[in-house]
Amino acid sequence: MRNLRRVLRSVLILVCLSLVVHGQQLVLPLHSGSVRFAAFGDMGTGTAAQYELARMMYSLHEKFPFDFVVMLGDNIYGGNTSTDFRTKFELPYKLLLDHGVKFYASLGNHDNAAIEKAYKPFNMDGQQYYTYKKGNVQFFALDSNYMDPKEVAWLTKELRNSGADWKICYFHHPLYSSAAFHGSSLELRQILEPLFVQHGVQVVIAGHDHVYERVKPQKGISYFVAGSGGALRRGNLRKTQLTEVGYDQDQVFLLVEISGDELDFQAVSRIGKVVDSGSIHRNPKQNGDLTLEQRGPRAD
Repeated sequence: MRNLRRVLRSVLILVCLSLVVHGQQLVLPLHSGSVRFAAFGDMGTGTAAQYELARMMYSLHEKFPFDFVVMLGDNIYGGNTSTDFRTKFELPYKLLLDHGVKFYASLGNHDNAAIEKAYKPFNMDGQQYYTYKKGNVQFFALDSNYMDPKEVAWLTKELRNSGADWKICYFHHPLYSSAAFHGSSLELRQILEPLFVQHGVQVVIAGHDHVYERVKPQKGISYFVAGSGGALRRGNLRKTQLTEVGYDQDQVFLLVEISGDELDFQAVSRIGKVVDSGSIHRNPKQNGDLTLEQRGPRAD
């Protein structure tokens, strides 16, 4: 009860106080009819930092009204009681939920699959992996905890049959990561990367490592790690040949807008600092080949 009161008090403080934000600038184009979403993982801590990042998400939602959020796993840390779901999901994102923003979850290693896939606000419809379309984009939410042959066969079929211009896969364990604690999931890469390349997946977003990183394109695919939605490992990001942009000093979420053959992105910290931004261009005449343009700050 004491923890609940503390959480509620934090919410009231965040709602009542006006935010003094450093570097809060929206660089997304806001095209009419575009597909707009946010992405983050490892958020379900119930800490003040999670609530503050959620408040920043809502603050930018007023300027950039995204319709949905993709969740990269570790959605609820600790218990799986109704109180856990309330304090670690329903309360921090209440303002977004009240405005009709939908959340589409994938499963992390700290998640209870049986409970979370049946939890209606996660929009998993009882499935551990699933796909859905938004405009000219098809999303594939995968369970990377155990990539069994059944899931691989399902993904192969869905990717092969997809006629979407953009194919985006998201899941928990990153195929490429420069963070020291976990790093790249090499076995998973061997399974998934050939499918992504063969079937024209352009963007992959993962969590697990509690940092933000944009990896240099690998075999024509843009990879993002956005695993600091609640948990954070400050100072854990190593600069390697993989790193295009990385940030491990604060919680971060990713905003994405897709219009036609253009994908624009912006990574924003808990205090509104833009830590990365840029655009990805899809060339339909060259089988979906991509070009990437860096914009804005290059985070340390």
